[in-house]
Amino acid sequence: MNLIAIDIGNQNIKIALCLKDEEKLLKTADENAGDIESQLADILAECWDQVPLVEGAKEPAKDCVLVASSVKPDWTEKIREIVKEELGTKLMVIGVDVPLPIETAVDDALAVGTDRLTAAAAAYAVVEDAVVVADFGTAVTVDLVDEDGVFVGGTISPGFELSLEAMHAGTAKLPIVKMQKPKEVYGTNTEEAMRAGVYWAAVGLLETVCRKYAEQIGRWPQVILTGGAAKLIKDDCDFVDSWVSDLALRGIIIAYKKYLFEQAEIRKLGDED
Repeated sequence: MNLIAIDIGNQNIKIALCLKDEEKLLKTADENAGDIESQLADILAECWDQVPLVEGAKEPAKDCVLVASSVKPDWTEKIREIVKEELGTKLMVIGVDVPLPIETAVDDALAVGTDRLTAAAAAYAVVEDAVVVADFGTAVTVDLVDEDGVFVGGTISPGFELSLEAMHAGTAKLPIVKMQKPKEVYGTNTEEAMRAGVYWAAVGLLETVCRKYAEQIGRWPQVILTGGAAKLIKDDCDFVDSWVSDLALRGIIIAYKKYLFEQAEIRKLGDED
């Protein structure tokens, strides 16, 4: 299967090209790095150029689908336009064109965010048991999937940059600070104290939530760390089992494969009738 997976986040968009189920390209368009529409168009064109043609087709056609998970509707529409105008094909969106990839026990599955659900689906597909997915991005989400593969819920808190920005915006003297891993547990100046505060608060939050989840299910679940800021924090979380930088992208691929399987089963039942 050939697929271009697109993970539309709050600050950047990750794109992966998979040819015959093998990852060939992984790139990121970042709104802080210039015109995001131009970045997207260039990355998608680069991916599309590598896609083979459908064998035996009367008219030349690319053998590939484009599937997106999105938390930012305006970016979704921009990508729809680029895909239609520049590539001449359709963008499929999880939760709209492709069903959600995991069963949930929440009040409103679509309100959860398809990024969280695709990451959870990818984690469970590997672990096949209760698993916690901690995503460190613009926000920090710590989600629990039970042993039966049901997304039961999670927590949401501000990410590093949001926390630092809030301290600056809500006080008279705290400065604008960019996140870096703190040099010590404590800071010897204001900037380092702010970084240390949000950093160790995040480590403590993750450990506490995982412990509470363990108490709820009766055992310590596997814990998977993902997201743009996960690399920063992973070495101080010895209770984390693994770090996967682009878990949501893998979940997009799983979601589409599950959709294809279910469609094939429906057709099979129709043929039997």
